[in-house]
Amino acid sequence: QVQVVESGGGLVQAGGSLRLSCAASGSIFAFNIMGWYRQAPGKQRELVARITSGGNINYADSVKGRFTISRDNAKNTVYLQMNSLKPEDTAVYYCNTVVGPYDAWGQGTQVTVSS
Repeated sequence: QVQVVESGGGLVQAGGSLRLSCAASGSIFAFNIMGWYRQAPGKQRELVARITSGGNINYADSVKGRFTISRDNAKNTVYLQMNSLKPEDTAVYYCNTVVGPYDAWGQGTQVTVSS
């Protein structure tokens, strides 16, 4: 099995920055995908950004140029640096990792951006 544990999040004013971290543990194979999703009240969960163990990255159009995803393969940890935050970025952010037959989700961390 695979487990992921998130940290970071909180309350920030518009234009501010936050950094999320997510550590995966368990049956981690060489190739895996780690990413961040978010879900705002009344909306569906959506992809924010994801990165493969080989370094391929995808971003949602809404965060391009503001958010940066990175990872430390030695630590099985993924980071999401969020800059120029907007009120519409307010959501619960979930870490996800897909490795082999496993698709693991974190418990979610709240990010609130005040205007």
